[in-house]
Amino acid sequence: MPYLQTNDSTQLYYRDWGTGTPVLFISAWAFSGAMWEYQMLNLNEHGLRCIAFDRRGHGRSDDPGRGYEIDRLADDLAEMIEQLDLRDLTLVGNSLGCGEVVHYLARHGTSRIARVVLMSGVTPGMIRSAENPQGFPKEASEFAIARMQQDRPLYMTDGAIKYFGLGSTWPGPPLLSSEMVQWAVRLILECSPKATIECFRASAQINFLPDLPACTVPTLVLHGENDQVAPLDLSGRRTARGIPGSKLKTYPGGGHGMFLTHKDRINEDLLTFIQD
Repeated sequence: MPYLQTNDSTQLYYRDWGTGTPVLFISAWAFSGAMWEYQMLNLNEHGLRCIAFDRRGHGRSDDPGRGYEIDRLADDLAEMIEQLDLRDLTLVGNSLGCGEVVHYLARHGTSRIARVVLMSGVTPGMIRSAENPQGFPKEASEFAIARMQQDRPLYMTDGAIKYFGLGSTWPGPPLLSSEMVQWAVRLILECSPKATIECFRASAQINFLPDLPACTVPTLVLHGENDQVAPLDLSGRRTARGIPGSKLKTYPGGGHGMFLTHKDRINEDLLTFIQD
């Protein structure tokens, strides 16, 4: 099994397919690298080297019960890039993974990075504040954590409808099969409950706005117009405005889980951007 050991002795599992130009996928909150199955298969068939790792406490990686603050998560990403000696690299983040990407750039720079894709991101910030009046009240995140602590399987299963935009009145998202939804929920429940809750706090409460100017490489922001988890106006549009020269592409009917509901369009846009 391919594992990488961080400088705090945490073993991180990763998938590494192919030998072409590298693309590194950083997963959504509560998902392991397995979530990228359909993107990795497609891009690998087009000659790209596709890599995805399991965040600490996720998937097959160690569950150390610590290290879920954003600095450590960004440093884990840095260690992955450095130990695999990745260069001319495309970083593709999803949801919390977008926060890890921009924080990595702020802490470690862009010398190894060719381009960035931020998909369904929670950047630049989700919690309501004076500079973010559209954000969610802090009490909402604590209520969600309390529900997870009470019945995590129920919370995640109930959330799938909202996450994937199923049942939307918008004309966009194709309905996923029940088997696909069950697979996604199963991936989530395989993650450590400690990691799930601590990373939820990180994704909900951190202000990534100061990190956005560090994204000085070509950047594509992909966001669903019906994202109920990280609404377009709160997240995607503000992220694009905070990164000079970035391109925002919105998906009519797209919810938060576009990596599955809109996988064909996502794959096409990723390939076009990477090969441009």
